[in-house]
Amino acid sequence: MSNASGPKQAIPLAADVALGRSPVLRDPQLVGDWVLWLEQRPQEKGRTTALIRPWQAGDQQPQELTPCPCNLRSRVHDYGGGTLASHADGDLLLLVWVDDTDGCLWSQSWQGLSQNRNPLNSLKPIAPPRRLTQPGSPLADGIIDHHRQRWLGVMEAEGRDWLVSVDLERADQTPAVLHQPQDFAGYMTLSADGARLAWVEWQQPAMPWDCSTLWCACLNGEGMPEQPFQLAGGTTESGARVSVFQPQWLEDGRLLVAEDRSGWWNLIHCRPEAWSSAPQWQRPWPMQAETAMPQWIYGMSTTAWDGEQVVAAICDQGRWQLNCLTNDGTIQAIEQPFDDLAGLRAANGRAVAIASNGNTGMGLLELDLTNGDWRHTPASPAVLPPEQISRAEAIWFNGANGERTHAWYYPPTGAHPGPSPLLVKGHSGPTAMARTGLNLAIQFWTSRGWGVVDVNYGGSTGFGRAYRDRLQQGWGVVDVEDCAAAAQALIANGRAHPDQIAMEGGSAGGFTTLACLCFTDVFRAGACRYAVSDLTAMATDTHRFEARYLDGLVGDWPAERERYEARSPLHHADKIRCPVIFFQGLKDKVVPPEQTERMASALTANGIPVEVITFPEEGHGFRDSAVQVAVLEATEAFFRRHLGV
Repeated sequence: MSNASGPKQAIPLAADVALGRSPVLRDPQLVGDWVLWLEQRPQEKGRTTALIRPWQAGDQQPQELTPCPCNLRSRVHDYGGGTLASHADGDLLLLVWVDDTDGCLWSQSWQGLSQNRNPLNSLKPIAPPRRLTQPGSPLADGIIDHHRQRWLGVMEAEGRDWLVSVDLERADQTPAVLHQPQDFAGYMTLSADGARLAWVEWQQPAMPWDCSTLWCACLNGEGMPEQPFQLAGGTTESGARVSVFQPQWLEDGRLLVAEDRSGWWNLIHCRPEAWSSAPQWQRPWPMQAETAMPQWIYGMSTTAWDGEQVVAAICDQGRWQLNCLTNDGTIQAIEQPFDDLAGLRAANGRAVAIASNGNTGMGLLELDLTNGDWRHTPASPAVLPPEQISRAEAIWFNGANGERTHAWYYPPTGAHPGPSPLLVKGHSGPTAMARTGLNLAIQFWTSRGWGVVDVNYGGSTGFGRAYRDRLQQGWGVVDVEDCAAAAQALIANGRAHPDQIAMEGGSAGGFTTLACLCFTDVFRAGACRYAVSDLTAMATDTHRFEARYLDGLVGDWPAERERYEARSPLHHADKIRCPVIFFQGLKDKVVPPEQTERMASALTANGIPVEVITFPEEGHGFRDSAVQVAVLEATEAFFRRHLGV
């Protein structure tokens, strides 16, 4: 029960609430008068399926198009994404997806798109699913070329990416190669007339958000790209690196792309007739805000064309907002209450996105752009009344090198006289960002009397290129100093208890957690999920996508070996003097279990209290709801035991 003199009622444990049980929504699409999206289900061990229902019919049960055992997931670059492509043609709907059960490309068609909105009606499959490809190299990032009845996408094989096509009329085929990039590629977009193809490429050691290029080619009679050429991005004459994001053809013939030559990911566009000479790009909407995000996975979308204008999700000071960008350069805000947005799509005066805010969990946001009406359908029912929700407060403080640094602080709910225990969160990536949508894991802590600070340390996205580049050569220093400074700022203003400061993080956030425990004296306990502990091992034994990531974050390998060792917590385990709990999936290819085992053994040898909990069926990032809840409960019990909370 709640107590007027103490904290509000704590969020109940796993058996009673949605912690770890809420589905994750992804990749919404508009198909005629219907909305299609993906739903990842933690209670089905992370299986992802495709759902559809009529537009703005959130009270209607959606139809599942890919029932079990279908699992829509790609393994390209290990992080995957871009698993589903769709095409509507009158009454017919075609889906093409990558299925994790065999790694193959599958397709199926339904009829009924033009039927009425009677809830009893549903789309009817025309035939059973068809397997289009044989088992082999992983595929992802597909689009449908309806002009030639084929799927276009990316295949990862022989240590590189390939742009490939798959005939939609044949079964068990081998993908045909369209183009051989030098290294990485994806994010293909086809012009409305099917005559031009554009895509993004990047090469190691650069990551796509560091330096990438926009390419284009005309398609010949056989649908093959002819004489591809670079249109934007890459390295400027002054040596500055430029990143491009999400090219797309507009119906009026322009090619639109976000690029950060100005220091911010802003949109530029160009018409094909200008390509006979140097492209004459126009930059009609300059702003000190971001219209893009790091391309960790395929299928990301922050801008769309609604038939008359560009609709854009724009990140300003860590918060997202929706805007209409008109041809005369005007930026008009779309009034709606959500500030955590992803997966934006638009068509025919409508838009759809995955949206949340500090009060409302992730859900499907549908907007009528002609009259401003919107409807939000949460992925799961609310489990907290508004008065029990801790809301994020933006705080700024002086971090590494005296730079102004941002974080979101969540105060404990209820009456808490004096300083409270503090949990410092380091986001993953490290090129990611602390977001503002309702996070039940954070509310778990605040309902138990903890304050939580989610730090946008130097290197985070959402604050421009210069902020993002703070981490170049500085990982393990800048992020560590920023997280420690965030905790110290809250201690200094009396909101955090200096003897009850803990930190937790996963992947890159786990590395920052261990480095904070090693190289600062601020923290009293730590929790790490699949944490990087040895930079040398990561540089020499990780997957292809991140094989050269540390060249930018730390330094050239092996020339800077000493720097790698100096920043690796594993080589300085004797400096950690506080208890640590580790969580590790045994199928993790990004951070192999051996790293966690070595780190835990080194701490145990030094007499430090250590717990290690492993999950045999999990990889990099925990997908099973039972695992997610077990991690949270074990972390809280560990901190309570060792911090006297």
